[in-house]
Amino acid sequence: MLAELPSGLIAEVERAAKLLATKQRICILTGAGISAESGIPTFRDKQTGLWENYSAEDLATPQAFTRDPNLVWSWYQWRRQQVASKKPNPAHIALAQWQYHSRSTHHQLTLITQNVDDLHEQAGSVVTHLHGNLWRNKCSRCDTPYQSQSNGSYDSEDSINFDEALIICQHCEGYIRPDIVWFGESLPVQAWQTAEEAAADCDVFISIGTSSLVYPAAGLAQLAKHNGAKIIEINPYPTPNTLVDITLAAKAGVILPELVKRMGVL
Repeated sequence: MLAELPSGLIAEVERAAKLLATKQRICILTGAGISAESGIPTFRDKQTGLWENYSAEDLATPQAFTRDPNLVWSWYQWRRQQVASKKPNPAHIALAQWQYHSRSTHHQLTLITQNVDDLHEQAGSVVTHLHGNLWRNKCSRCDTPYQSQSNGSYDSEDSINFDEALIICQHCEGYIRPDIVWFGESLPVQAWQTAEEAAADCDVFISIGTSSLVYPAAGLAQLAKHNGAKIIEINPYPTPNTLVDITLAAKAGVILPELVKRMGVL
């Protein structure tokens, strides 16, 4: 598959592999692009069907949930149905294999994602979620975690409850909401601390399938660069990130398996 790419891009993959083979601490940030390769619509894609008259920004805010919790909960149940059947693609699998391999070689590979799906986990990765997890819920009033929407979703879609009826918290009688960071909300403290520490301490920072425009996550590459790290970007579409040392302008599912293979991981 790599042989079909331009010779200049193949040379950049080789250069990235050689760089990574000499480094100990790697920080990787993934965004919507890597999930899109598994068929998950990006958050900014136009809504479809019953939701075509709504934008994501109209539905993913605390104010929207306060105004119409039934509407917002129904939308997230619909999103869960969209995601439930999706599987990890070659990029997710390559990252999981690389992370597993790094443990035996005493390398440090920290994987951070802006995505709310569980495709990294399905592939076998340990990942820090900056924007929450689509399959987790919590109380909108007291923040008490509610049972996961689906722990069995990896094996059977039949185990997933897509009921649109609102759920009441047993502790305070508030409404249960998805455990996702909505517009206007702060990132989870522990997750952000993990991301900042990994970015500040890494030798190489890799951005995969993200626009580098959404802050504060977009600032991680800046932090890494400030502390002397090299920056690699994997994205089929050019981004305005001027910090990048190596650009691999192709889909992650094409680039990552070849990259880890050339590093001796596969």
